[in-house]
Amino acid sequence: MARHFNLTADGGSRGNPGPAGYGSVITENGSIIAELYDFIGIATNNVAEYSGLIAGLRAITSIDPKATVDVKMDSKLVVEQMSGRWQIKHADMRSLAQDARAAHTPSLVTYTWIPRDENSHADRLANKALDEQSGGGEVVSVQKNYLTERLLSKEIATTVFLIRHGETPLTPLKKFSGDGPLNPELTQEGLAQAELVAQAVAALKPDVIIASPLNRTKQTAETLARTTGLPVNYDDSWLECSFGIWDGLSIDEVKAKYPADYQAWICSTSFSPPQGESYDSVALRIDEALEQILAMYPGQRVAVISHNGTIKTAAKLAIGAFAESIFHIDVSPCSITTISMWPSDGLRALRGLNEQAHLR
Repeated sequence: MARHFNLTADGGSRGNPGPAGYGSVITENGSIIAELYDFIGIATNNVAEYSGLIAGLRAITSIDPKATVDVKMDSKLVVEQMSGRWQIKHADMRSLAQDARAAHTPSLVTYTWIPRDENSHADRLANKALDEQSGGGEVVSVQKNYLTERLLSKEIATTVFLIRHGETPLTPLKKFSGDGPLNPELTQEGLAQAELVAQAVAALKPDVIIASPLNRTKQTAETLARTTGLPVNYDDSWLECSFGIWDGLSIDEVKAKYPADYQAWICSTSFSPPQGESYDSVALRIDEALEQILAMYPGQRVAVISHNGTIKTAAKLAIGAFAESIFHIDVSPCSITTISMWPSDGLRALRGLNEQAHLR
């Protein structure tokens, strides 16, 4: 059965003509399938917009050449020309329109104009291409046709249970708690949560326990170790994001003392708090940590006791979501998030997020 995708695309030129780039976002059933962006050199806005459309359609064809596609763009020119309602007078535009029709069967594609503010994701990717002048497109996550087959196949996945530590004195106050010298321990409530999550994880029959070496994760991991009889393997890769001089401060305190830095932090995952670490940096080490688990424990069940920032980063990586999505995910103390990874090709699937039934 053919699949159905939504494609939003945008492009921009700083100078028109000038340095130009495009962005494309492919979704299926509300889930992001792929993000693409590229710097294309000196070009006009219209060329950049068409380039985003063509890149998105070609990516969809590589996934399913028989898929139907709803294209939504804020370029009235591209939408009207590709819909056949406007005549294409310029030779370069005619060539680009032909490339777009060749990218995916035209009868399977519909075009709709949308306001610019509804195309912000593709626009953000186009600006990323311009800012970085990146030399190639990046497919962040193309969910391959065989994902469903993988979920149903007989190949044994490596299953990772990501458990956030229990409550500390900073947790109820919503204070930044990274890898700094405060290094808080669990409260009595946190210890009780650790006991409950240990029983729940033990029932999942893990083969391995890995933990961040901070006090709060050590205490949570030790509870699981006592329950399962398994040793704990401490790994710095699973340390919480470093919040630098913000460590121990509440969000309101950071806003008051460092308003410009806080605004930059919530606007970009590449920004590092003073003396701290960016979420982009966290994503790199968590991606490597997941790959290491897959290589070392193929087909096994691995419990990882870690932190809010690292666990939501792992969830974001599993579904290939855009970088800023980390600000739209939250992970509660002693919750369980589950990811499956297949040894033969490294495909990842998010199976559960922030599960807390065992705490009630």
